[in-house]
Amino acid sequence: MSHLYRTVIGLEVHVQLKTATKLFCRCRTDFGASPNTQVCPVCLGLPGSLPVLNDTAIRYALRAGIGLHSEIARFTKWDRKNYFYPDLPKGYQTSQFDLPICGPGYLEIESLDDTGAPCPKKIRILRAHLEEDAGKSLHDEVAGKADTRIDLNRAGTPLLEIVSEPDLRSAEDAKNYLVEMRLLMMYLGITDGNMQEGSLRADANVNLHIQRDGKWVATPIVEIKNLNSFRSVERAIQYESQRQYEQFLADGKTIGEAPKQTRGWDDDAGVTEMQREKEDSADYRYFPCPDLVPVLISDADIAREQPAAAITPRSARENLVGSLGLRPADAEILIQQGRETVEYFLAVVKAGATPKRAIAWMLQDVLRILNDRAISVAEFPIPASALALILIAIEKGTLDTARGREVFAKLLDAPEQAVEALIQAHGVVAVDAGELESLCRELLNENPDVIAKVKSGNAKAISALIGQARKKNKNADPRQVQETCLQLIETSY
Repeated sequence: MSHLYRTVIGLEVHVQLKTATKLFCRCRTDFGASPNTQVCPVCLGLPGSLPVLNDTAIRYALRAGIGLHSEIARFTKWDRKNYFYPDLPKGYQTSQFDLPICGPGYLEIESLDDTGAPCPKKIRILRAHLEEDAGKSLHDEVAGKADTRIDLNRAGTPLLEIVSEPDLRSAEDAKNYLVEMRLLMMYLGITDGNMQEGSLRADANVNLHIQRDGKWVATPIVEIKNLNSFRSVERAIQYESQRQYEQFLADGKTIGEAPKQTRGWDDDAGVTEMQREKEDSADYRYFPCPDLVPVLISDADIAREQPAAAITPRSARENLVGSLGLRPADAEILIQQGRETVEYFLAVVKAGATPKRAIAWMLQDVLRILNDRAISVAEFPIPASALALILIAIEKGTLDTARGREVFAKLLDAPEQAVEALIQAHGVVAVDAGELESLCRELLNENPDVIAKVKSGNAKAISALIGQARKKNKNADPRQVQETCLQLIETSY
């Protein structure tokens, strides 16, 4: 017997903040250090050690709250979340329970409406709170030894846990949400977003609402832990939705009739596996941390982070597509490269280049160089103002595209050169009007088929003559050749 059902999903995203030191001590947070070399009495939980709060972590959390349109708490405190795990040396995690730093907000994603058409969708954010990360358990790392080794370098690293409301309705929406969340956090400059290194992880809370006897009933909620790729999030939710549906057909149990579960995702096998029954908040025995004072947040603290949150992926789309008229696909390619690349493009346009020509050069030339040289746009040798001068010269006809690329190549190799002098040296030499007309008549006489196509209404056919014109006279301006040929066809042929 089949039933109509819908999937209900909430995501908990753990964002590792790119602070230089840990949340409550001066230990470094560098990835890849030798095991247990970035530790001290505080993050080892040794008796008598006391935590000291990292101010940058607070600033980053405020910035994230602004980017997520969240309510920012003016008073927030620290709590101890008590549980045992081998890589949690203190026996508790310092976190935030009832007074998180960020309250309700939202993240807008692209989804599909009931007809399958693309549409924006706001996913509500319940809260975002700061906490320290646990260490790392390395299971069966040595061949032939069924052991577990503990690396505490990560213990105490600052995390921002962002908890959504259960507003997601498909595995694809969940993936899109995680993609957009990662991009936003990177634009805000608070994480490197490297999922392979654990800088961003997600837990998915999944259950089904199933129609039975004309009423909607809910299956028990399952939390799928530590999903560290977009593909894993999508596949795990798809599998778990089907598993829960089959389980419901088998036993008919609904929420409250069976305990919540925590399940792990086996990416190789493509299945979720039972780990334990899910704890409730009472099981963690939360209580205020006696070693840390509450944090008071002022309007000035929030205002200080506003400039860093000025450009987000959403605002960039609105500007690039809505204001500058870029095609959405082109704008998205640029946006996915990161905030610095968008800012470089905007600087090129602000310096006088047209958006249409600037985006063509960004996608075809600038990004190619960044990929070939494995550099960031901050390391790109040609300043935005210099690239703008090249594009303006092409727009005016002072340079043709081929010579513009010659100037571009010379600046790449020697960026200290004066771009104005290079443009002048490579600029198109004006061709005498009589010489140009003679050239165009020669081309038309040699290409009667082009004349026929133009007369039949295909004016674009004239472009076939541009390359021939350059072979006969390298100084021939393509635009002037095109205009002169069209005028001659209209008056003389």
